[in-house]
Amino acid sequence: MPLPRTAVPFIGILLFVGTVTLYYPALENVFVNYDDPDYVTSNYHVQQELTLRGVAWAFTSTAEANWHPLTWISHMLDVRLFGLQPKGHHAQSLFWHAVNVVLLFLLLAKATGFVGRSALVAALFAAHPLNVESVAWVAERKTVLCTFFFLLALAAYGWYAKRPSISRYLLVALLFALGLMAKPIAITLPILLLLVDFWPLQRFPQTPLSRLVLGKIPLLVLSAASAGITLYAQRAGGAVGSTLALPLAMRVKNAIYSYLIYLTKAIWPSRLAVFYPHPGGSLAWWRVLCAALILITITALFWHFRERRYLLVGWLWFLITLAPVIGIVQVGRQAWADRYAYIPLWGLFVIAVWLLSEAAARTSLSRAAQIVIALAVLLGYAVTARSQIGYWRDSYSLFAHALQVTNANSIAEGNLGSALMEMRRPDLAEPHLERSIQLMPTNAAAHYNLGNLLQRQNQLFRAQQEYQLALKFASDEREAAQTHNNLGVLFSQLGRRDEALTEFTKAIAINPYEQNSFIGRGLIERQEGKLEAALQDFVRAAQIVPSPVACYWQGRILEEKGQSSDAAEAYRAALKLAPDFGDAAARLENIQKPAK
Repeated sequence: MPLPRTAVPFIGILLFVGTVTLYYPALENVFVNYDDPDYVTSNYHVQQELTLRGVAWAFTSTAEANWHPLTWISHMLDVRLFGLQPKGHHAQSLFWHAVNVVLLFLLLAKATGFVGRSALVAALFAAHPLNVESVAWVAERKTVLCTFFFLLALAAYGWYAKRPSISRYLLVALLFALGLMAKPIAITLPILLLLVDFWPLQRFPQTPLSRLVLGKIPLLVLSAASAGITLYAQRAGGAVGSTLALPLAMRVKNAIYSYLIYLTKAIWPSRLAVFYPHPGGSLAWWRVLCAALILITITALFWHFRERRYLLVGWLWFLITLAPVIGIVQVGRQAWADRYAYIPLWGLFVIAVWLLSEAAARTSLSRAAQIVIALAVLLGYAVTARSQIGYWRDSYSLFAHALQVTNANSIAEGNLGSALMEMRRPDLAEPHLERSIQLMPTNAAAHYNLGNLLQRQNQLFRAQQEYQLALKFASDEREAAQTHNNLGVLFSQLGRRDEALTEFTKAIAINPYEQNSFIGRGLIERQEGKLEAALQDFVRAAQIVPSPVACYWQGRILEEKGQSSDAAEAYRAALKLAPDFGDAAARLENIQKPAK
């Protein structure tokens, strides 16, 4: 006996509360050192909160090799609401995931009329461990936000299909555009709408296929525009893999094999990691052929039984939504990623739930037995997801786990080393950084972190070598600017002022918000008697982010120029930011002493 439609509101509330309960521990997690600094904790524009200038930057920037203005605005809003307290940022991501779960349930229930089956699909989506990465990682806000608009676009299309009109079509296009502005992963929506026409809307064959295709052309234009912008952004950001490093044949092999990996992890989600190293040329041909054979067999089987439309639609949904991220166009250095399965899993869930429900009905399996089986599966996924959420507690836990479940993982080694440096354990960090470089000699971040570690140990010559290698392989502007800054500090330590000045200037040219470089350059300019240039650099440093050090040195320059009252104001500003700043307090007291 199917569930009545009157149960829909209650089920929706239950799904929302259940999702929040499952992910609640994520609120205690901190930011991690992988992408979170680029998106939030070290991003100058995001930290300026939500301003007109910030919104303008969001719409014109291709930072992080993407054009996703709504994602930037979302992070800016979080900083305004919560500052840099991670709990609020995690709560925002959890909220969007819970809303997506409810929307998926409502859409399926409305389109198919099967309330119970739709609830189970949504519950699987809520609890599946592969989705933890998209929810528990602040930098992946783009996935949950894009999916929200993606689901609304699907809902609007169902409304349009019921009674087509220009206004309803424009609403579909608007929501689709908003999804693309959160993350370009929504790019396949026009093709997916053709699948939705086939099932569950069943507009075909009543409506000619040619008419259905023509109706998607304006949306396909949006997809093409998004693809062009994304490719430009990724090339500009150095995110597109070189065809020399990863030839087309190698990428095709990995793409075919990756489909099988996603399928197996959807069924049995074990050994999940934040980063899976690309196998390159080490992927055996027999694995690729086996994967291809399995994919072809499943496709042929579902085509044969296409009268059960959900089988073919669910399978094609899985294949098509993964296509942009499957690695033919290699973006990043990963072989595959859990976050890419967030939307594709829906197709597999629909296949499993509808097929098993029909099988249960044919075998007269009792409703109680069906509920027990469903709850057992959900419980298994939920327990695994809760465990996975725990690995996102901090950078150390995340990358230590990644090393346990993957092999030859340069990214995990490097980020674990960076986490250990933050924990003040350079003795433990150094072997991981060296191992990271051994596995991937072109890993600029590992060279940078090792250089930083060696500089702290006063091994300046070795540190300089590592920084120079980091610059050689750097593809990220922020990373390059930080490396030039550290070289400037290193040359300052060695008394090589001209070289230090050059490095600080290079850092500022790459990143006009590199605050430490303005301070470093200002200190050298002061030593050389260039007081006005030094003052301008200290003022600019204080404008970027309030800094007691920058304010203090403003005061020193002003004091040296005989502007005592202005110097006193600068010292007071430094003490307001850092009340225990002894040098600033002493200078202020000295200025305020009455003349004898």
